[in-house]
Amino acid sequence: MACLSTQGAPGIALTASTLGLIVNPIAGIGGAVGLKGSDGQATVQRALELGGVPRANDRTKIVLAALRAAWPVGRALPVVLAPPGPMGEAVAREAGFTVRVVGAIDASGTSAEDTRRAARQIAAADAALLLFAGGDGTARDIAAEIGTRLPVLGLPAGVKMHSACFATSPRAAAALAASFLLGGDHRCADREVLDLDEDAYRQGEVIPRFFAVVSVPADDRLLQSRKAPSPPTEAAAAAAIAEDVVEGMVPGRLYVLGPGTSVAAIAMRLGVPKTLVGVDLVADGRLVQADAGIRDLEAAVIGVTSSIVIGPIGGQGFLFGRGNQPIGPRVIRSVGRGGLIVVASPNKLASLRGRPMLVDTGDSPLDQDLAGYVSVVSGYRDRTVYPVAVA
Repeated sequence: MACLSTQGAPGIALTASTLGLIVNPIAGIGGAVGLKGSDGQATVQRALELGGVPRANDRTKIVLAALRAAWPVGRALPVVLAPPGPMGEAVAREAGFTVRVVGAIDASGTSAEDTRRAARQIAAADAALLLFAGGDGTARDIAAEIGTRLPVLGLPAGVKMHSACFATSPRAAAALAASFLLGGDHRCADREVLDLDEDAYRQGEVIPRFFAVVSVPADDRLLQSRKAPSPPTEAAAAAAIAEDVVEGMVPGRLYVLGPGTSVAAIAMRLGVPKTLVGVDLVADGRLVQADAGIRDLEAAVIGVTSSIVIGPIGGQGFLFGRGNQPIGPRVIRSVGRGGLIVVASPNKLASLRGRPMLVDTGDSPLDQDLAGYVSVVSGYRDRTVYPVAVA
């Protein structure tokens, strides 16, 4: 089997019967509790204290179960090459796959070097595809070791996922991996790996940096796009949207303000501070709580008349599941679909190139409830009806 480059470069010789798997077991632990990342042992410890829960293993289970379900009866499952224990071996064995252990885990806990070591050994073993569960930091570590030598596919499980090498969801990752491994489509495309400085990100500075290019099975329907930044010219559009939303705010109602520049303009119009990459609560024109985590939101919102003000990520289109994990399923259910105020400028909608907005909350029934069409505030007294789909 060969991986055919969409750029016309020579293919890569592969073996269809092996799947590399690397799981970052702490990926996503800081997202729901408002820490905006998982880099560094101090951040992980703080996330645990706040009740943070890693997402990578649960999302990997979904992928492997869906991959097994898609596999033809009578055809041997791929052998999984994975690092020991929580970095892939355990979840693959639980899913019923034969596992060959590669690499090692540092005795003091998993590290970036463990990921790099495993990536090197999986590439040396000529796996057909390397599936990894994590965020942009995990993608950086893997790309630094293997570049475009081996096709990779990211399973989104982190907090920051600006890179274009991730599938849109666990089920999309399973569908793409199955198609690739079973020989349906061996085209690959070069995709960028981007990442942010988490310390700067926590201070509200969103400056993605390019780090590497990786080779990814090519299917734009199942892969997320890279995040598109908001240009400076968006300020006037954001101000018009803010004027509309603030004019319609109801006295006594609690408003959950999601991250992003469009929502930040609403806080500016109210005259309250805004955590650019966090979630804030406002009511009656005043700040109730800044940078709220999932526990804060559940305590404040559930059973209270509330709205969520949210905008899609430029270029990617995610409404929920990327960067706004504190707004969890229980909060969304409490507010209800009718309590969502979706904001996006015409330029941001155009950046989606006709693709729907996406939801990936981790709660499948909720995602289905959110799918359909939503009214988007796109200017002052200007509404656009736009589709929402399950990622």
